[in-house]
Amino acid sequence: MRGGAVLQKVCMRWRSSVTLMESHMPLINSASQYLDSGPTCISHLSMSSMERFFTSQADPCWGYTTKTSSPVHFLRQLHSGHSQRSFSSSPSNHEPSSVPQLPVSWLNDVLPARLLPYAHLMRLDKPIGTWLLVWPCFWSIALAAPPGSLPDPVLLALFGTGAILLRGAGCTVNDLWDRDLDNKVERTKSRPLASGALTVPQGIGLLGGQLLLGLGVLLQLNDFSKVVGASSLALVFTYPLMKRITFWPQAFLGLTFNWGALLGYAAVHGYLDWQIFPLYAHGVCWTLVYDTIYAHQDKDDDIVVGIKSTALLFGDNTRAYLAAFATTSIVFLSLTGASSLEPILDHQTMLCRAIRQLE
Repeated sequence: MRGGAVLQKVCMRWRSSVTLMESHMPLINSASQYLDSGPTCISHLSMSSMERFFTSQADPCWGYTTKTSSPVHFLRQLHSGHSQRSFSSSPSNHEPSSVPQLPVSWLNDVLPARLLPYAHLMRLDKPIGTWLLVWPCFWSIALAAPPGSLPDPVLLALFGTGAILLRGAGCTVNDLWDRDLDNKVERTKSRPLASGALTVPQGIGLLGGQLLLGLGVLLQLNDFSKVVGASSLALVFTYPLMKRITFWPQAFLGLTFNWGALLGYAAVHGYLDWQIFPLYAHGVCWTLVYDTIYAHQDKDDDIVVGIKSTALLFGDNTRAYLAAFATTSIVFLSLTGASSLEPILDHQTMLCRAIRQLE
């Protein structure tokens, strides 16, 4: 395909902005002449030279802020065969891009490009993990609150902040351990450390910053909570190794992700009571359910690279195991509810006695 035709494909991406295109027709004509003077097939054209051309010639008023909106990115898509149609009959001659490609998300619209790899390493574009981490904290804080009282908003804010930081730290630890495995799995090969968007020292630096900020949050709690919170680091740092040595890494993830149920209760009372452990057990069973389902998408790649999971262990019996874990989770949650009624009933009994004495 001639270079002019390729530029026509590029122009179609922005044909809704007629005025903008008309104001940049000299640029497009120059680019067309540049490409027409080169090889006749886009697959034989150096992408680096095309990028240098567009970078040097583009007017600043174009204002591209995301990788999906620039001519360079679209031409790279055409070159690498990621667009809907194939524009080359010689894919084996493609020159691979030296620039690591990160997933495009809402982060591209709110963060500068240099911070995007760090945000993706923390999984800020996927907040569901933070919610899964923070809900056990909120539940235990609410259960530990005095009868008739709302949870302490300061504690909720501290635990919400801590969940963002510690979830990011956990993901960073996981990616540091798994960087040589992630680049062999389709779903994870675009992660910053696996793709080369960040180096190991940069990842360690980010981890240190998150742990330091997390320590600042932990120091706001009582002394007993500081011990309970610091104890969770043993799980955070060892969980990524479990997928290499056992078929139950999802169980260890449950122990790690639901530690906040214990910490939240300790932050309110300054001790741990047996009433909170059914909630912790509920969270572990709940995690086994959703993370086993999640692990099924990577089964083929996991077999190749030697990663273990409950998805591989359960195999065709997954539904039966999930039903058992879900049922057990409901049982523990019911026990949590029953145990939480005891202080409420005690409070009501004391209130009735006080009213009788007044009578």
